[in-house]
Amino acid sequence: MRQQSSSAPIRVLVSDDTRVHTELLADALKRDGSLQVVASASGSGALIGHADLNDIDVLLLSSTLDEQPGRGFEILQRLRFSHGYVPAVMLLDSSKHEMILEAFRSGARGVLGRLEPVEIFSKCLRRVHEGQIWANSEQMGVLAHALASSHAVCAVDARGVNLLSKRELEIVHSVAQGLTNLEIAARLHLSPHTIKNCLFRIFDKLGVSNRVELLVMTMSRNDHVQSGLQYLLEDQNESIHDEATLVAFQRAAERGVLLAQLALARFYAANATKPSDVLDTYAWYAVACGRVSRAWKDVAKMMTVDQVLQAEHIAESLLDKMEKEPSLRTHDQALPHKSTMRE
Repeated sequence: MRQQSSSAPIRVLVSDDTRVHTELLADALKRDGSLQVVASASGSGALIGHADLNDIDVLLLSSTLDEQPGRGFEILQRLRFSHGYVPAVMLLDSSKHEMILEAFRSGARGVLGRLEPVEIFSKCLRRVHEGQIWANSEQMGVLAHALASSHAVCAVDARGVNLLSKRELEIVHSVAQGLTNLEIAARLHLSPHTIKNCLFRIFDKLGVSNRVELLVMTMSRNDHVQSGLQYLLEDQNESIHDEATLVAFQRAAERGVLLAQLALARFYAANATKPSDVLDTYAWYAVACGRVSRAWKDVAKMMTVDQVLQAEHIAESLLDKMEKEPSLRTHDQALPHKSTMRE
């Protein structure tokens, strides 16, 4: 976000659940001289299509968008993925504990209830713009309870000796909270390069190869993570059977986990019920296939012509085997034909 002087008004983008509510909320905020409502976007399409989030200081969005409760959480995660850090305040329709926790998991820096007075809205937006977290005492209690109830990391050898240092345990806990390397580095006052190297050492000590496997190990009693592992190992679309599992995969995919990106593409293809599902299918396949294509070309550059021909022969044999076993192609059959996706 672009820095500005303390005397300049705070630029706010507002997105409530309906066009009428968005305009009413924007009009109310405009009465505060320290705030400048630069735009209002009703619905996820308008919000995602906003030209440049660098032109705003704080995003105020509803947890309900497109008449879908919880849609705001998903949209905020997408905006963080495409734009990086987005100072956001989530407007909640409910004070249920899971709603509060999901708002912060999605990247919100503050939460507000609909019945809060406009003065509280203004104060919240200013505090978030200053880099603070905004939550009332009840909401902070929910966060504290969730933190105290989180599962301890179990990483010991056969003799019961902990395999990880205190610093490594701090990094693992941060990964389990969904933080990126940059966010972990800022939290622990280390460089991103140091965090990256520490993660490689942690992976090696625990015998895992990526963040998804690390998450499975450190939260092994979490049902939706276990379901996600089953999905990856058994190649079954139906393994993503609830919202928690889907959100877990979305977070992993947005952090760059290739298996999670492919899993999301297959899930949306097999469970498409609305046009946006087809778009999500194509988008995640495009992201994953683009990465695979680049890696494929990089490997080819290191091979001789004979090695490439030999590898191509192995690939043809594998494809022939897949063609003879329909069960290996089940998830691909759910994907619409390219001509259908373009219509």
